[in-house]
Amino acid sequence: MSQILLNAATTTGAGTAWHPRDTSAVATYVQHSFQATGYTSTSTGAATVLIQVSNDGVNYITLGTITLTLGTSVTSDGFAAANTWEYYRANVSAISGTGATVSVYMKG
Repeated sequence: MSQILLNAATTTGAGTAWHPRDTSAVATYVQHSFQATGYTSTSTGAATVLIQVSNDGVNYITLGTITLTLGTSVTSDGFAAANTWEYYRANVSAISGTGATVSVYMKG
């Protein structure tokens, strides 16, 4: 099952950090995949999402960046990484376009 890191974000900023112990099904994973999806209500736009990780829940570093070109149809991109961090979050660093919306999912 995927973990939602951001759900229909419309502005820049970091989502709530997720820790594996936040779920009832705790398991240790080494492989993680991250997927961002987004769209606009009219015309075109763009979004940049930073996937950030931390071991202390305070100081985050960027594991990877997802850049989307947005349109009225949903677009999607992502990446996979071998890692074992304590905390994960998605941070929208840029978003543009009328009614632009971005969601981010993590599996692993």
